[in-house]
Amino acid sequence: MTAEAANAAQADRIEELYIRYAPGGFRLAYLLTGDRQASEDCVQDAFVRVVGRLGHIRSGIAFDAYLRRTIVNLTKNTWRRRAVERAHAPVVAPAPADTPSGESAVVDRMAVWQAILLLPMRQRTAIVLRFYEDLAEDDIASIMRCRPGTARSLVARGMATLRGTLEVPVDV
Repeated sequence: MTAEAANAAQADRIEELYIRYAPGGFRLAYLLTGDRQASEDCVQDAFVRVVGRLGHIRSGIAFDAYLRRTIVNLTKNTWRRRAVERAHAPVVAPAPADTPSGESAVVDRMAVWQAILLLPMRQRTAIVLRFYEDLAEDDIASIMRCRPGTARSLVARGMATLRGTLEVPVDV
């Protein structure tokens, strides 16, 4: 196989990985950042970093795990840079939903989204990975580089905060 053929095969593999995993990466990054532009930048950066280590990755499943972990780390770094801005921004809790008597309370999606964005980064990450990415606690712990008990605790504390903020039962 010539060098040109090897480069073409490598480019095809990278394109296939991008088509397969980038949409999920965009969704994860957007749920963590709340900003479409920042999520696109984050996924591009994460993809470049993970593709740089493509020779060390054994399977496509490992690629997905590496990509998720890299996205979580990059969004965490983004939030660290924005910590000063958030510290000085006024915190506005969403208004409780008015529900007619006798009907079950339905939480507005935007109210839940705003409440999730108010959570600390680690709790938000655990909630997004658990309920939006539908990952098990062991997988969350692996991505967040913590123990499964810590991941479970972060989800529980995040859910308690969401319930208090929204003043209605929340089952994401």
